Amino acid sequence: MPIYCVQTDQKKIALTFDAAWGNEDTADLLSILARNQVHATFFLTGSWVDAYPDDVKAIAAAGHDIGNHSQTHPEMSTLSKEQIRDELMQVHKNVKELTGQNMCFFRPPYGDYNNLLIQTATECGYLSIQWDIDSLDWKDYGVQSIIDRTALNPELSNGSIILMHNGAKYTKDALETVISTLQSKGYEFVTLSELVYKDHFHMDPSGKQIPD
Repeated sequence: MPIYCVQTDQKKIALTFDAAWGNEDTADLLSILARNQVHATFFLTGSWVDAYPDDVKAIAAAGHDIGNHSQTHPEMSTLSKEQIRDELMQVHKNVKELTGQNMCFFRPPYGDYNNLLIQTATECGYLSIQWDIDSLDWKDYGVQSIIDRTALNPELSNGSIILMHNGAKYTKDALETVISTLQSKGYEFVTLSELVYKDHFHMDPSGKQIPD
């Protein structure tokens, strides 16, 4: 099972961005994160990495985590083991060449997965990551909708993983308020590397990662 959230007594949450198309807002997002001293995790597709290598380097240089979002963004539950491995390792290789980083987190495109996908990702050295707080920013409902679904979401708690998108229309306009609202509630934004347990853990049926 992929990780949807993490059990922790600390008020830590992870902000994550999926990047599969467009880079018009990347600089603005990075600027907002830097201004607020927030580090996030960016899940990149291989096609995005190929198209915007300078942005990949900028994300890494700013201290953000980079995660694997597949090479071509397919429905990976329909793929063979060999195809899954190719989707993971092609972008892995390219990110390593650009940044020197070995990615260790994988987010399935569309949140679509099966046992074979998760098992193969694990064999490739990846922890599979979903989310428990969905901004639905890609639906273009507007700034307030993003704020309501993230910073004001009653389901958000210690260890939550927030899903946003690098290329959504209103995300950059909502981000500052989301950050400041959650910080005012005492939450600390951390990367997945700082939040997720790498070993000695088990999962509950809801997808919460629990330390052993």
